[in-house]
Amino acid sequence: MRTATQPLLDAAWRALRQWLGTTLLPAQCALCGIGCPQVLCPPCRAQYLGQGRGQLRARCRQCANPLADIEVALLCGRCLRQRPAYDATVTAFDYVAPVDQLLLQLKFGARLALAPLLAELLHVAIQQQQAWDAPQLLCPVPLGPARLAERGFNQALEIARPLARLLDVPLQPRLALRVRETRAQSGVAPQERRANLAHAFAIAPEHEAVLQGCHVGIVDDVMSSGHTVNALAAACKHAGAVKVSILVVARTPPH
Repeated sequence: MRTATQPLLDAAWRALRQWLGTTLLPAQCALCGIGCPQVLCPPCRAQYLGQGRGQLRARCRQCANPLADIEVALLCGRCLRQRPAYDATVTAFDYVAPVDQLLLQLKFGARLALAPLLAELLHVAIQQQQAWDAPQLLCPVPLGPARLAERGFNQALEIARPLARLLDVPLQPRLALRVRETRAQSGVAPQERRANLAHAFAIAPEHEAVLQGCHVGIVDDVMSSGHTVNALAAACKHAGAVKVSILVVARTPPH
């Protein structure tokens, strides 16, 4: 039972934790290394992650790859030739320096404080979309049990949690399962990546009813070839979803 003094004690504890964090264990900017109370100092944020910086180029509505000058349609030539299972993609940035360093520090450096910042930047990009159709629920790309045990967290879930709050959309962290351990896509030859993800995802049986006629938002940190989110989108469509939107912090530019 909370007492009348509990709010004061909670506020004092938060103030103490903040003082300890900034005085005894000062934070450093994830990009320039200068001491600051935030994960990113204001100058770096303004210079590298300014509002709209990732949306300066025209992108394919379906896969978010940059559109060439000769492409005047809303879809790139690749999506026109072979439509993916997902229907739309929103990204905040290209996966290039220095954004890639933020994602690498989150994913491999366990700097989880970066996740809310990345979710905020993705939310800004979503708000800039014309005729934005909000999904009815969010689903992070799941990790396999071995990878999750090795890393200790799922970076897609860490981004999806604050993003769900910003969008005011329910989060379903256990909607999808990775039923087959796969090699990291970054270590797989491009021509083998589709096969690497074949039958890798399934929808949890207890959540299948939720997907009937539903618009699902799949959340991930980086989208490269698109095979991972495409495989998960196909599983969602097979379970009854009518639309799947991909929400990723960064998109690897085509080579």
